[in-house]
Amino acid sequence: MTETRIGRLFRRLNGEGRKGLIAYLTAGDPAPARTASLVAALERGGADLIELGVPFSDPVADGPVIQRAAARALAAGTRLRDVLDIARQVRRKSQIPLLLFTYLNPMIRYGINALAADAAAAGIDGCLLTDLSVEEAEPHVAALRRAGLDTVFLAAPTSTPARLKLVARYSSGFAYLVSRTGVTGESAALSDAVGPLVAAMRGVTDLPLAVGFGVSRPEHVAEVARVADAAVVGSAFVHLIERNLASPELEARLEAFTRELAAPLRGGRA
Repeated sequence: MTETRIGRLFRRLNGEGRKGLIAYLTAGDPAPARTASLVAALERGGADLIELGVPFSDPVADGPVIQRAAARALAAGTRLRDVLDIARQVRRKSQIPLLLFTYLNPMIRYGINALAADAAAAGIDGCLLTDLSVEEAEPHVAALRRAGLDTVFLAAPTSTPARLKLVARYSSGFAYLVSRTGVTGESAALSDAVGPLVAAMRGVTDLPLAVGFGVSRPEHVAEVARVADAAVVGSAFVHLIERNLASPELEARLEAFTRELAAPLRGGRA
């Protein structure tokens, strides 16, 4: 498979001797027409890769902040096809790597082969299949890889050695390590499980490793950067959007917050 923008990003980061910032947005929140400008704000602030979350009515891996964002996006009429349209809008102005963050149900309803082809054509670089069991991943991975898309799977502190090996086998681009059990959301401190999980995953793969869930402050980003290749921030961005839904300053505030979070990765203080 040809190297995607995700692969090129991590190769470049490694060459520059720095770590990455991955930003999650619920696509379509507060409206589909606004998402591309929010992506641009994140990129200006220093985000290296964008996860475009597909809004879903039963987001079992997500906490209240992202659940509310999904509800707003669905109420605004956002569907999977609209998320692909958003990716096309982003691609008109940017080559930032885009990862489609989706639950399995929307993908099955769309059709796995059709989605793989349409996502690649829209400029998506990979898919993170949140609730797809890695033990049952092979046919889905094959379809996505045939379209030239990376596939990213989650490993958690509770993952067995056998599951870590499967995550390594079926992931490409990078592997996503969940810092704690439970759902997404902001937290005061990162779990002590991060270091051991990173070490265990390093033992089974050479893929870049990103750590998310609970990463919401510059000091968290700095802590993750000491052990992993990228920090993933989601709920903190989505919460900022929620607090500024009607504000004309939303993009400026999002850009400024992104710059704060990215500062430790660029020689700034946490």
